[in-house]
Amino acid sequence: MTEIELEDISVMCVVAKGGPSGARAAFDELESKLPSLRGRKFYGTYHEGEYRACVAMNEGDSPHAMKLITWVIPGGRYLREKVDDWEQKVETLASVFESMASTRRVDRTRPSVEVYRSQRESLLLLPIE
Repeated sequence: MTEIELEDISVMCVVAKGGPSGARAAFDELESKLPSLRGRKFYGTYHEGEYRACVAMNEGDSPHAMKLITWVIPGGRYLREKVDDWEQKVETLASVFESMASTRRVDRTRPSVEVYRSQRESLLLLPIE
């Protein structure tokens, strides 16, 4: 686990129905609205029972035309934990966040963030005070 400073990230997103259990459907909806997935940076956020499937905004994106909401993933201090082969470990991600939370004071005003670097590698970011 390492500590990092994250900059604000402007994103387009889909709010998952049913919280984290609706994450796959939210990502499917998000991806279906993008002209291409190539070169895109994807994120999942969870805060106060709400899960959002997000993609970083690129120059030229038209969220209104794509019928996507815009939002900013707030920057600040986060604990980072790398997860390899995350697709096989989806069920364990919540427990990894819990383990991280046991080591530091969590900033409950910001969301926890999943950074999808590839289909094999993910970073989990827990906001800390």
